[in-house]
Amino acid sequence: MGTISDHVRRILSTIPEEVLVVAAAKTRTAGEILEALDAGISAVGENYLQESREVIEEIGSRATWHFIGHIQKNKVKQVVPLFDMIETVDSVELAEIIDKQAEKHGKVMPILIEVNSGQEPQKAGVMPGDVKALIERISLLPHIAIEGLMTMGPFLDDPAGLRPYFRNTKALFDGIRAERIPHVDMKHLSMGMSDSYLIAVEEGATMVRIGTMIFGERIYP
Repeated sequence: MGTISDHVRRILSTIPEEVLVVAAAKTRTAGEILEALDAGISAVGENYLQESREVIEEIGSRATWHFIGHIQKNKVKQVVPLFDMIETVDSVELAEIIDKQAEKHGKVMPILIEVNSGQEPQKAGVMPGDVKALIERISLLPHIAIEGLMTMGPFLDDPAGLRPYFRNTKALFDGIRAERIPHVDMKHLSMGMSDSYLIAVEEGATMVRIGTMIFGERIYP
């Protein structure tokens, strides 16, 4: 089994030092998150505003906080002051709301553009062919900093099947970075979770989102 600390050290030993592990802490307590931080995690990802507020207020700046869930437009005004990065922006409309709230709080909000790499109509994320145009439009907003791309990929029984989706997203990332779009700094490529992070790293991820492998299976009340 092992402890959270054991899990973190094992994961960090398997990937390059420059790859950022975002501990996906959905339903986790402040105590569990603190144990992960003590073991070497520096970034924590949260999916839900309500449950994240308490742990963020308790832990504060010991971690950088990434919003990694679907973001409801009416919750943006609460997300912006709490989080250090939003990884799930997929429309101009959402970006404009974030921009207005960031201005109110005197900050520039780092974001990633969520790519629907599996091109699944029921899923969030912008289709790969529309990513560049979306970035060009969002880049004009003064209180947003586009810092890269994020993708989930489709749900597959064999995570190895995600490799082409990760590879295509990396090619998209590299192509946009080569364009040198003003006010866009393509430095983060967030791909891969507990069952696929090693494949994602092989395909160029600079950021991985790991929950179960750090904290164990979620226990629901």
